[in-house]
Amino acid sequence: MIKLRTGQAPNKLSRHEFSLRFRASFADPAFTVEEQAISRIEEIAWDAYTESRKAPITEKAGIGYDDPNYKLSSEWVATKRKLDEAQLHWADQSNPSRVLLICGSARNDGTCPSEISKTFRLLQIAKETLEKSDIQVDVLDLSLLTSEYGRNIHPCKGCVSTAMPLCHWPCSCYPNHSLNQTNDWMAEIYERWTMAHAVIILSPVYWYQSPSPLKLMIDRLVCADGGNPDPTSTSGKNAAKAKKLEMAGWDYPQHLAGRAYGLVIHGDVAGIEGSRRALSDWLDWMGFIDAGVQSKLDRFIGYYEPYANSHDALDKDESIQEETRNVARAVAKTVEELRAGKLQAIQPVLLKPRPK
Repeated sequence: MIKLRTGQAPNKLSRHEFSLRFRASFADPAFTVEEQAISRIEEIAWDAYTESRKAPITEKAGIGYDDPNYKLSSEWVATKRKLDEAQLHWADQSNPSRVLLICGSARNDGTCPSEISKTFRLLQIAKETLEKSDIQVDVLDLSLLTSEYGRNIHPCKGCVSTAMPLCHWPCSCYPNHSLNQTNDWMAEIYERWTMAHAVIILSPVYWYQSPSPLKLMIDRLVCADGGNPDPTSTSGKNAAKAKKLEMAGWDYPQHLAGRAYGLVIHGDVAGIEGSRRALSDWLDWMGFIDAGVQSKLDRFIGYYEPYANSHDALDKDESIQEETRNVARAVAKTVEELRAGKLQAIQPVLLKPRPK
């Protein structure tokens, strides 16, 4: 048996510290009229925390799982069922082609910045272009994380680094009700990725990197590349069982492979090439197929100009607007050829000498 390394996890919060954190959500004086009700709810939450009731509602896994009697989170079961249905929808040739457009910017006019992002404007250009090709478009605006109540993408916990089979498809780390880690948007996002025949990510550069909303989603998609679709095989999060499974030989299933992708990355000073390259490498690794040279765009908008007039700079830059249309056109053409079986014919399935 491979030794498990432990000793990093903190102790449980004290009752006093738990109360401080719980009540931070009720700082508005308007809540004081319900003090007794809040105290009663706090006691329930404290009990769930101390008892570690991560998934309070469960059901037997049933036929098709390694351990049919193992109790899975009902929320996870519902998400997995939706992914299975989405995969069937994706494979059905009678359904229209579908492209997921992702706005990676954290900025919109419904919160502190008070202005839409240039990324969103470029997304609208791509959307209009795809719709002219009779493509069904699904817009995923990650800026909603900053502007909508209760909208969360919780961080990846890194289960894959303990053992690949411990990382479940879809992710079973959330929701965790005992830690108030709820309203996990990824349950819906997994379904939207699975439904798509292609994905176009449009994103600005924040400090040489992808913005935090985009990076949160990327990390949580690790389960799409090698993730275990059967949590009963590891008895939930039993690390020792997961290590044993991986060492016996794991096939690293690529749950989203075969879809096309495009990229539109922009910045004002630096970092656009590195960010675009990192996103390309990530999608290539997951088995996505790029739509050619013109589908991977990185450009500066208002190079070294003030932030205040950056939208004006985009207005004047008709070239990047047309290049964004070309990204959408290239992706639309690639989707057409992929679904017709033309492109797949020149994508040989080769044995990987270094599977991981």
